[in-house]
Amino acid sequence: MKKAIACLVVILFQLLSALSASADIKLPSPQTEGGMGLFESLKKRASSPGGDFPTGALSDEELSNVLWAATGLNRGDKGWTVPMDKGEPPYVDVYAANDKGVFMYDWSSHSLVEISKNDIRANIGLQKFVEKAPCSLIFVADAEALSVFTNETLRAQFADVAAGAMTQNVYLVSSALGLGARYIHSVKDEELKSALNLPDENRVICLMMLGK
Repeated sequence: MKKAIACLVVILFQLLSALSASADIKLPSPQTEGGMGLFESLKKRASSPGGDFPTGALSDEELSNVLWAATGLNRGDKGWTVPMDKGEPPYVDVYAANDKGVFMYDWSSHSLVEISKNDIRANIGLQKFVEKAPCSLIFVADAEALSVFTNETLRAQFADVAAGAMTQNVYLVSSALGLGARYIHSVKDEELKSALNLPDENRVICLMMLGK
């Protein structure tokens, strides 16, 4: 009897460990050649209507392409798909929220690092339709990385310019992949900072809804 109880305890411990284990996701390599031409992507670039936003989930391959377009290395060690002052590493972080939880995109390993297993999509935007998106990307100014700039005004300006370039790249790659995308500026700031475990100094800039 004691042996059976001991075995049951071990099994329960293993199950709990499996449930609590980090679920980081190594993304497949992004597509860097071929595909739709730039001018056609620009022609098709659009914000999908919020009320009729597509609800199909993105594949890992599609998410890989979108995240790499947003803030990926494309030229050696300091060549980015978006402008970064003096080749500095990205000072705007990108998070992905979907039904599996919340993840931070790690550009250095091209992977998603789990932040939480909670599905926060219903509580991140002021518009009700935001919760319909299968995936939302959240763009956050990283105060520590931005400390290379000398004053608060410069830090805010560089972060906003970077986020603007990132979201435009997301629009372009989304149009090339046939995905729905929509920029959202009005966010639930405090709820997001809590859900992402952000330092007080970090600032949520915007989010982008994605679906297909």
